[in-house]
Amino acid sequence: MKPQRTLNAIRTAAHRTDLATPAERDRAVDALRALAILGVVLGHWLVTALVADGGSLHTASPLHFMPWLAPISWVFQTLAVFFLVGGHVATKGYASARARGVTYGQWVRTRTTRLFKPVAAVVTLWTVAACGLLATGADAGTVHTLVKLALSPLWFLVVFAALTAATPLLTRLNPLWPLAVVLHVDLVRFGLGGPSWLGWVNLPAGWLVPYTLGAAWTRGELESRRAGRVLLAGGAAATAVLVAWAGYPASMVGVPGEPVSNLNPPTLAAVTFGLAQCGLALLLRERLRRAMRRPLAWAAVALVNLSAMTIFLWHQTALMATTATGLLAGRLPGLHTTPGDLTWVAARLAWLPVFALALTVCWAAFRAGEQGGDRRPSRVVRSHRPGAGRTSGPRVDA
Repeated sequence: MKPQRTLNAIRTAAHRTDLATPAERDRAVDALRALAILGVVLGHWLVTALVADGGSLHTASPLHFMPWLAPISWVFQTLAVFFLVGGHVATKGYASARARGVTYGQWVRTRTTRLFKPVAAVVTLWTVAACGLLATGADAGTVHTLVKLALSPLWFLVVFAALTAATPLLTRLNPLWPLAVVLHVDLVRFGLGGPSWLGWVNLPAGWLVPYTLGAAWTRGELESRRAGRVLLAGGAAATAVLVAWAGYPASMVGVPGEPVSNLNPPTLAAVTFGLAQCGLALLLRERLRRAMRRPLAWAAVALVNLSAMTIFLWHQTALMATTATGLLAGRLPGLHTTPGDLTWVAARLAWLPVFALALTVCWAAFRAGEQGGDRRPSRVVRSHRPGAGRTSGPRVDA
């Protein structure tokens, strides 16, 4: 009977969340954001290996040993979709804030606080952990590997915060301008033998492309299915040409040991691939809107959106906590072994539920850093007083 009562409670909560959602809310936006976050998490869990070698750990990737698995990175490298949604939400939110008389300073402070509030906990924990490991004689290389992986998501927050702060200047920027910057940077780097550091210009420019596409979405310029088809077909064709004939890596994520990474910093191939992803996301909007009419599906998406930064910041810690705990039982397949064959892949798939459980523990412990202590109601779900609306349950907020 207990499982049935639990299921009934979940259905009741999902139904209340569904009823509390304003009819005008575009649920496809939240669904795309949730898919982008979960894509990044699963991608990292699938292609990041911590190999135990003696008394140390070092990173490896199955894509290095099995490059034919590169299509995995095409599915799970979803950052372009996140920047597309981010640009759309930010430009729409800024216009709404201005209409309400909110100043730019107030608006950008609220946005950046939401981004960085959960960061303090993860930085503090890993600072203490690193100091403790070094003090107990842990291998310095291992500590560096762990800290680098744990804090690697922070680069995303810095770039996203910078683009968010620049939103008033970007509302009318044509995506072709940053795309042209990326094109010329790669031409100089790879075609003319320019300095490698020049590639870091693509860090803001590359992600500015999907972000300004999000602004174009807000302006209503991407509503037709033709826009999505053009982006999907054009981006896919350009990426195929760059990989097949221009020497760009097929993997859309970095692979340890490879001379060029499509992601660190972004290359032209990563940007054109992102255009294809954005096109697909735009084409899926109507299907996602229909799917989000189901209360259970919508409640799950709302929950992910409420905890997006917590999930993003702690998913690597969940991976490493599982890896470290597993060492107590010895060198386990798919967790501490070299990712050199399909046996490792099968074992890693079996570990995914354990990673998810560890992430759930992190979420339960640290979600207050994202959801609590803010005077302003949540962007996604908030509670309000009985009688203030059509339900006294959670209310989905734009």
